[in-house]
Amino acid sequence: MPVTILAIESSCDETAASVCVDGRILSNYIATQKVHEKYGGVVPELASRAHLQNIVPVVDLALKESGCSMQSLDAIAFTQAPGLIGSLLVGAQFAKSMALALDKPLIAVHHMQAHVLANLIPDDKPDFPFLCLTVSGGHTQIVLCTSPTTMKVIGETIDDAAGEAFDKTAKLLGLPYPGGPLIDKYAANGNPNRFAFPEPQIAGLNFSFSGLKTSILYFLQNAGSSNVFKEAFTATAEEKQCFIDENLADICASVQHRIISILINKVKKAAKETGIKDICIAGGVSANSGLRKALKETGDKMGWRTFIPAFEYCTDNAAMIAITAYYKFLQNDFVSLNISPSPRAAFDM
Repeated sequence: MPVTILAIESSCDETAASVCVDGRILSNYIATQKVHEKYGGVVPELASRAHLQNIVPVVDLALKESGCSMQSLDAIAFTQAPGLIGSLLVGAQFAKSMALALDKPLIAVHHMQAHVLANLIPDDKPDFPFLCLTVSGGHTQIVLCTSPTTMKVIGETIDDAAGEAFDKTAKLLGLPYPGGPLIDKYAANGNPNRFAFPEPQIAGLNFSFSGLKTSILYFLQNAGSSNVFKEAFTATAEEKQCFIDENLADICASVQHRIISILINKVKKAAKETGIKDICIAGGVSANSGLRKALKETGDKMGWRTFIPAFEYCTDNAAMIAITAYYKFLQNDFVSLNISPSPRAAFDM
């Protein structure tokens, strides 16, 4: 008998639902919350309220698109951690209510595990073991995957995430939220070698982006004259804005080039240390065109097989929750109704 799973994702500001049958995605609906744009970031209380408004229609659309009825479902899955606790609660309570009403098993999914397993959605899948560079606004990790349910983080950021570096830079440049995609857009027309930013020398496979963020801050404060020290002279607001307006594309391209080089150099090191040649990326920043291109080019040079999720599976979505839940279902990895969502959770499995 086929295994049919309804999955719900509500970890931040995306309300999403997906239906999969035997690991094949039949629907994947996402409601994006526009309310946060004027605040320059996600407002947790507003996110929770928007989830309450969106979750019923999103689930209804996912079921209709899939052609599946609620009675045909074999399990209900939801994002249990990590994320904004108010947002997680909406998805968790909805999923538990459905599971109870339909007398179906409940599957709890770790958001970051799901990002990694988004690479198992297409027909062209990596072989185990594989390495996955998981990059988002809150996480930057290199994950060693030996099975769909066995993973180990072998490298991670010791401070800020790569996605945060993109967003912080966008804010310093005066770009609207969300700024990361705009940096990618402007970078396409810029010179990535115009401005030089430092690459942190962090031991092992770990990352650091706090120093790069500080360098970018000083660079803009001095209107491009320095990115190392906060000198006695800083540019006036007018000088800073004039410098940004005249060099926006080159600034974006140079910042993006440095963030990508930090990421790719660590992946190269991880591949050399482990001997693994199947390399994936995942997470919201994996939608960045520069990173996707750099991984492909590096893979061609190093003899890797590279795997890049479709754009719809990079940012937060329920299809990645569904595919993860499918493999959990095969192992009878169910949870009771008294499980609680958590804003933080260990990732190694």
